[in-house]
Amino acid sequence: MDRRAENRERALKDLQQLEVLMLDGHFDYGNGYHGRVYLNPHQLFRHPSTIWRFAQDLIDILPTEIVQATEIVAGPATGGALLAHTIAGLFDSRRSLTHPPCSFAPIHYDPSTSLGTGLSTSLRASAGEFTLRPFYARELKGKRVLLADDVRNTGQTLARCAALVREAGGSLLATIQIYDRLEAADIAGVPNFALAEYKALENFKAADCPLCAGKVPITRF
Repeated sequence: MDRRAENRERALKDLQQLEVLMLDGHFDYGNGYHGRVYLNPHQLFRHPSTIWRFAQDLIDILPTEIVQATEIVAGPATGGALLAHTIAGLFDSRRSLTHPPCSFAPIHYDPSTSLGTGLSTSLRASAGEFTLRPFYARELKGKRVLLADDVRNTGQTLARCAALVREAGGSLLATIQIYDRLEAADIAGVPNFALAEYKALENFKAADCPLCAGKVPITRF
């Protein structure tokens, strides 16, 4: 087993032991689907040392050329942005002192802008309620960008954020996340890297969810 495979296997065990990866609940994923498996972001980010550890392991599985080439790490608020901020800082510790510092760009989630103002029609259709503040949109122009999130479910969030990066003029290198449910239907058109992978055996449409039919309450945090 190579080092990357070892990191993935250890990370999966750690996520379960730390009760970050929950395998027996009733979760509403917010995209029209329910299921028993969920990554609890509150538990993941409760102790800064936890996210720092997983971020370092995640960097270890990235190709060296991506670590060296990335100029900005972007991520959707809140979990993805916290991970992206941590990774941007850790990148600088992996590169020479003469290497330009890595920057960070959060992608904002704002329901009030779901119809969009100041965005192209195509971007409003693909980006939905995710937006980039003008300051960060200017920062992304002409830059090589790594897009991070804590978890990939259907891949819709990463695809929408990728559209924002490209609309701002950034060049997307790859997408990364701590945990991939291996159910992504939407892709960002670039390589994807996950620290831990766990294939959920079911993904129920909310209207047909057997957990709802059995009156199993939705797991709340």
